Amino acid sequence: MTRKTAPVPSAPNAEATSPEHQKLPIPTAFAYGIQHVLTMYGGIIAPPLIVGSAAGLKGPDLALLITSCLFIGGLATLLQTLGIKWFGSQLPLVQGTSFASVATLLAIINGGGGLPAIFGAVMAASLIGLIVAPFFAKVIHFFPPVVTGVVITTIGLSLVPVAANWSLGGNAKAPNYGDPANIGLTALTLVIIMLLSKLGSGMISRLSILLSIVIGTVIAAVVGKADFSQVFNGPIFAFPQPFHFGLPTFEPAGIISMVIVVLVILTETTADILAVGEVTGAKVDSKRIANGLRADMLSSAVSPVFNGFTQSAFAQNVGLVAVTGIKSRFAVAAGGVVLVLLGLLPVLGRVVAAVPMPVLGGAGIVLFGTVAASGIRTLAKVDYKDSMNLIIVATSIAFGLVPVVSPTFYSKFPTWVQVIFDSGISSAAIMAVLLNILFNVIKSGNPKSSPSVFAAAPTRLIPLVVLDALEDGDRIENGKIYDRDGNEVDIEASGGSHDH
Repeated sequence: MTRKTAPVPSAPNAEATSPEHQKLPIPTAFAYGIQHVLTMYGGIIAPPLIVGSAAGLKGPDLALLITSCLFIGGLATLLQTLGIKWFGSQLPLVQGTSFASVATLLAIINGGGGLPAIFGAVMAASLIGLIVAPFFAKVIHFFPPVVTGVVITTIGLSLVPVAANWSLGGNAKAPNYGDPANIGLTALTLVIIMLLSKLGSGMISRLSILLSIVIGTVIAAVVGKADFSQVFNGPIFAFPQPFHFGLPTFEPAGIISMVIVVLVILTETTADILAVGEVTGAKVDSKRIANGLRADMLSSAVSPVFNGFTQSAFAQNVGLVAVTGIKSRFAVAAGGVVLVLLGLLPVLGRVVAAVPMPVLGGAGIVLFGTVAASGIRTLAKVDYKDSMNLIIVATSIAFGLVPVVSPTFYSKFPTWVQVIFDSGISSAAIMAVLLNILFNVIKSGNPKSSPSVFAAAPTRLIPLVVLDALEDGDRIENGKIYDRDGNEVDIEASGGSHDH
């Protein structure tokens, strides 16, 4: 009688057991996917609204720009989540038009390049980013928190004038520009955001920006401040026409400026990949980061073909993964499908284009302020003790805000200088990177103690053992300690216990 040997259990499939690879029922995946879309919808439509308005687009053209960004954002999300060989982190990351590029795109428009110059700069810089992506981990030390914090803070601060312009009406030539009614509508939208954020429902709070835009627009329509007459003036369903706004033009200054933005996007996406890896418990190595960055850059390079801009991961959706606990990349992929479908509906873009500018102004104040606050949070992690980080932050932010508060500052300079430095983000990034190299990478020559008047004073710390040695009634006068009876307390120079 032969004895049967029990089969040796096969090693579990890592891909099957890892949370991000969990497959969900299709209805469930789309339910969570729609939630992801709603969370980032306000953020993904804001860049085309800002850039399109600055380029003078109105009605159907502005609607097309918005739906184009939705379409390419959906394709980028599918590439990032599902992945193909060498492209895609296969993590639950939503992709969309990057806020980091907005200030630079506006500078290119103000330089006279128009949308074709923007598309050329995005395409060329993204191809450079695609080449750099696998090696980015080796240069990422040039973008520590002191640099990325400065850049993100400047992005938010440099967009505040955009929110102010929206609040006034958006069009400086319009007769009602600056009308108190416009500012009142902005204030009402802002109040609605705060009230929705205050409610107990986490879902409503997360959607407060989007809901406030909807409610504010309804109120504006009731009082005659919104015009939806053009919503059905055009096709309901249409495929985004490639190069609708003209073939891209390649201007060196715009490309250089956009390369800086691409490096910032690579830094942000790396941080998001690491963050979502920590949330999901997924293994994140250099290969996975490189695949994610390549997907970012390939999407950004193709985006201008479909009238879109640079693509990057949306950090707010990483937060949503943490809050909901739904770690499957297929839920986010379903959201990508939803974005593609929305991008095929230009009627939806026309609805968004009809939202009154003052309503967007109220949302923009919070939205852009949130970007700046994220940068400040990053800067809070920087070590300022006995270092030159304070002067790096101070100089870089101030340098970045120069073209924001004084738009004609570089007007007498050559065009290429204007395109690069008229962007607050480019100015701040260049200064922060150079100063970080000067003070933190090339350390020779830095004084070892009290580097300069700009170095932060060391934080005063009193050891707990000292506090334990003090008794009730002890006081300090002129550097000496006296007890409650006025007798001086002896202090040991080398530590130890205090004798009274």
